[in-house]
Amino acid sequence: MELEPESSALPTAIALLSGGLDSATAAAMAQEAGYRVIGLSFDYGQRHRRELKAAAAVAEALQLAEHQTIAVNLAAWGGSALTDERMAVPSEGVQEGVIPSTYVPGRNTVFIAIGLSLAEARGAERLVLGVNAVDYSGYPDCRPDYLGAFQQLADLASKAGREGHGTQLWAPLVSWSKTRIVQEALRLGVPIADTWSCYSGGEQPCGVCDSCRIRDAALREAGRADLATA
Repeated sequence: MELEPESSALPTAIALLSGGLDSATAAAMAQEAGYRVIGLSFDYGQRHRRELKAAAAVAEALQLAEHQTIAVNLAAWGGSALTDERMAVPSEGVQEGVIPSTYVPGRNTVFIAIGLSLAEARGAERLVLGVNAVDYSGYPDCRPDYLGAFQQLADLASKAGREGHGTQLWAPLVSWSKTRIVQEALRLGVPIADTWSCYSGGEQPCGVCDSCRIRDAALREAGRADLATA
C-alpha cells in the first residue's frame, strides 16, 4: 500500500507575518497552493506592538509549520509615525501621490532581506509578502517595480539564486482592493477577528487611523460589519 506523503515533503514557503489581515491572507493562500508555511514576524520597535500578539494567534489558527519573531530595532532613529510616538498617526485619509508619515524608512527592504536569508537556509521556494500597492500607493516599498528589482537582487545575492533556484518573492495581493482581500480571507477561513490593523498603539483598535478606516470600510462592503472596529 502506498503511503500518503508527509507534510515535510511539501515545498516550503516563508511568510512575512505582521499580524495584519493582508499578511494572514497571503499566508493562507500559500497554504492553499500546497506550501508548508513558516511564519516570520518582526519586533521593530513599532508603537503598535499589539500586532505581534495577533501574528502569534494567526500562526496558531492557521497551524503554520513554524513561527519565529525577530527583533530588529528600527525605532532607534525614528522617522516614522509608527516608530516615533512624538509623531501623530494620521487619520485624515490617504492622499494620492503623498507618502504618508506611517512609512517606515527601509522597513520592507530589511524584512525581505532577512526573510530571504531564512528562506535560503531552509530551502524555501517562496517568500510570501502581504504587501499592497492600492491602499497605500505612496509606500515606495510596496510597489511592483520595487518587488521586481528586489527579485533581481535576490537572485544575484544568494547561492541558490546563482545556481538558478533562488527563492521567489510572491506578493499575490499587491494589486487587490481591500474588499477583495477581505473576501479572500473569508473564503480561506482566515481568523480575521485575530488580526490587527490599528496603528495607534492601544490594546483596542482606535477605529479612526487610516488603517482602521480602510479595513472597516472593506469589512462592511464585504458584508461583515460585525468584524469592524466601530
